[in-house]
Amino acid sequence: MRDTGALPAPPIAMPRTPQRRFDLIVFDWDGTLFDSTALIARCIQSAAADLGLPVPSDEAASHVIGLGLTEALQHAVPSLPAARYPELGQRYRHHYVTRQHELVLFPGTLDLLAALKARNHLLGVATGKSRRGLDEALHTVQLKGLFDATRTADETAGKPHPLMLQELMAELDVAPERTLMIGDTTHDLQLARNAGTASVGVSFGAHEHDTFEPFGPLHVAHSTADLADWLARHA
Repeated sequence: MRDTGALPAPPIAMPRTPQRRFDLIVFDWDGTLFDSTALIARCIQSAAADLGLPVPSDEAASHVIGLGLTEALQHAVPSLPAARYPELGQRYRHHYVTRQHELVLFPGTLDLLAALKARNHLLGVATGKSRRGLDEALHTVQLKGLFDATRTADETAGKPHPLMLQELMAELDVAPERTLMIGDTTHDLQLARNAGTASVGVSFGAHEHDTFEPFGPLHVAHSTADLADWLARHA
């Protein structure tokens, strides 16, 4: 073969697949996956009104979302004697069960979760809901089998105590540095910080996103599409 002196053609560059940063992605429930913030706040307000108690403002009722029910009601209606917390909780549950058919997933949530599963992420839930309430939602056809492990406030320590995340990481054998917590409240982001994991906030839930900065989230998503895009590029 005659040597023409021409240099060999450079190799064809293949597209690079982003390296996975997180093995486990844990979601809060209400206000993060489910569009439930307004309904929960209204149920808290209705429960207080039923008992003739001062009705908390929209802001006060929304701020406690993510906490366990008893702790949330204590903060929302601080004038209530401790002996009457069960009574207030019963009235809250009455209003919530009556109207829970109004709850819907944020648009794009199922596609987001399916994409994460396709990329072999483990998926978890850390929520202030009760086990009964979460299981009722998880047993729907749309969500059945999507999550690898879940924790609720009535079976472990409530947010922002780190135990909820610690138990999920132990069950799925994932280190804190390989875990990401996603939520719509400062309770979620403080939970992540306390457990030594990274976090991402969403601005379309219960808390104003300008309160997130002290907890150092990697990103604040302003829609489910924004969250899905960030996760595809950085998670």
